[in-house]
Amino acid sequence: MSLQSVAYPKITPVPAWILGTIAALLAVIAFQGALVELVRRWTTQEEYSHGFLIPVVAAWLLWTRRDALLASVGAPAWSSVPFIFLAMIMNALGVASAILILSQLGFIVVLLGIILAIGGYALLRTAFFPVIFLISAIPLPYFVNSHLSLQLQLISSRLGTFFIGLFQVPVYLDGNVIDLGLYKLQVVDACSGLRYLFPLLSLSFLAAYLFRAPIWQRALVLLSSIPISILMNGFRIGMVGVTVDRWGPQMADEVLHFFEGWIVFLASTLLLTFEIYVLARISGRGFLQAIHAQTGTTRLSTTASREAFDRWPLYASLLLICTTVPAVSLIANRPEVIPERSRFVTFPATIGEWHGQPSLLDPQTERSLAMEDYILSDYSNPNGKIVNLYVGYYASQRTGESPHSPLFCLPGDGWSIIKLEQATYDAEHPINRALIEKNGEKQLVYYWYEERGRWIASEYTTRKWYLLPDAILKNNRSDGALVRLITPILPSELERDADGRLKLFMHDLLPSLTGYLPPSAAPKPQSSIRPTTP
Repeated sequence: MSLQSVAYPKITPVPAWILGTIAALLAVIAFQGALVELVRRWTTQEEYSHGFLIPVVAAWLLWTRRDALLASVGAPAWSSVPFIFLAMIMNALGVASAILILSQLGFIVVLLGIILAIGGYALLRTAFFPVIFLISAIPLPYFVNSHLSLQLQLISSRLGTFFIGLFQVPVYLDGNVIDLGLYKLQVVDACSGLRYLFPLLSLSFLAAYLFRAPIWQRALVLLSSIPISILMNGFRIGMVGVTVDRWGPQMADEVLHFFEGWIVFLASTLLLTFEIYVLARISGRGFLQAIHAQTGTTRLSTTASREAFDRWPLYASLLLICTTVPAVSLIANRPEVIPERSRFVTFPATIGEWHGQPSLLDPQTERSLAMEDYILSDYSNPNGKIVNLYVGYYASQRTGESPHSPLFCLPGDGWSIIKLEQATYDAEHPINRALIEKNGEKQLVYYWYEERGRWIASEYTTRKWYLLPDAILKNNRSDGALVRLITPILPSELERDADGRLKLFMHDLLPSLTGYLPPSAAPKPQSSIRPTTP
């Protein structure tokens, strides 16, 4: 009997670009919750509506460098695995803590990892900017966005007042309210200028990349978009104020409509273009010579054929993405527990010797704060001394809503913060203590946050990052509240008198809050809600 060799058919390896495409599609599935939230914010928040264009521009940049991309494909890098592992950790943390910007940034990291797995560092260098450019499509966290909006409102109000004054119009600024005598203009969220700032930042980011100039000029192009957009928004507000003074509010509405949206953005873009033109002339070049897309085709120096490259890094990356999809899905679909509590409509009108007079926020402020429940009441003692109590409760902070810090809200009402410090009510209860002033009147403010049984004075970092362990240890809860106390300092009083009044009120208040702010261990859930993103 003789043995005959059997010829087996040669198996053609799957092209790397097909495997890379499969990996990218799996990454979209793994990060779908964060990506859906991304698109939702592009749709609902005007300042991020340009986000739909960013992936298109990134794809165009890749297309212009297609020859360089093909030429730079090298040996896959094993460092792609830790890249992708880091991205999956970021995604899990973002989903669990509801800080979805972690997941959205993680999606960009996973794309970089996939590129490394396909063609190594040479390919990564060629595709780096188009992928990193996607960062400009990621919205800021809600609490950062709201506080930035308020600060820009104040800056735009000052600039608008300055421009109005140039036309010899009598004007007085009170916080974010421009007083023209017969008319008052309030600079609200829509007038903050974010709708111009973020698109112009993205445009300047792209322009700085395309601008063939020294690094200092490119950095100047990128950073100058901030003052340009703020200046143009202040000019817009100023023109509205002048129109109100000269022709009345009806004509001002028409001017405001004219200056909305693309008009201000186009004017800002023209200023940015003029800046690039001037910088190009300084460098001795024309505008068209200085602005062009990179289309280099430098070839990778290697003797190995692409078919012979080791595909194992790419296979390992695919396997890692596949194994983490179910885990992330499990975290994302955990029901959120809303603990049982009493509503503030039943909060006692009498606390010790203090008698309350409840009031309501205006509808616009209620919509802006987006609270589940709140109480706003002036409590007075037998001596007629008043303490204003505000408690805003949020049953869930997973969709972006969270307590707004008085540190940013009070200046919007015209109050100047003279002094801000952390103090203590007792050993277990830290507070934020602020002294504020407006038109010679002084008030003392105490405030703190209650987050699932924790008493917290920290403004952001600690409060936000507690969402992660509480998602694991406290039935995926994310409820929280802001407690704020304000008392006026009378001309005959010292600061210590106001401190004593607030501490006496706190002594009577804290037992009354029990039942209205859920403790650390809430035994009876009121309901369970599913996450808004899959």
